[in-house]
Amino acid sequence: MKKVDIKTLNENFIEAIGKEWMLIASGNRDHFNVMTASWGCVGWLWNKPVAVIFVRPERFTHDFIEDNAVVTLSFLGKDPDMRSIYNLCGSKSGRECDKVKATELMPVDTECGSVTFKQARLTLECEKLYKDNIKPECFLNPEISKWYGGSHGGYHDAYILEIKNVYVSQ
Repeated sequence: MKKVDIKTLNENFIEAIGKEWMLIASGNRDHFNVMTASWGCVGWLWNKPVAVIFVRPERFTHDFIEDNAVVTLSFLGKDPDMRSIYNLCGSKSGRECDKVKATELMPVDTECGSVTFKQARLTLECEKLYKDNIKPECFLNPEISKWYGGSHGGYHDAYILEIKNVYVSQ
């Protein structure tokens, strides 16, 4: 992995997050969890490059995000082998499954002491800046509530993260 300046990226994050997906990880190499996400944002806020992620409190990774200052967002690409990693990390809980072993992900330490994966084509290493929870009473369009309750799960916590480091595969 090679560290690059975020200003050199020419990434379509709508495509990357919504179609490719990403892995959200928090913790250190000895104790972390990872999950798949297909909702999120990348942009500019408070004069900083930021990413915004949405994680339901019932997800095991949520506990790691709460306990650690750093979160990584890793993009593996669209190869079918990578899709199988995304599928497993999005459908199995780290409470019951060793996702690294099951997927053969290869953890790599980051500069801030978190973890990404050798398979990642792109990793955003981020520091938490702000957290709030999605509140049903704040929906301006009631149709959005269809994403919550029942089999969907609880309301997400939204995290605004400052992008501290960017890594690309070599």
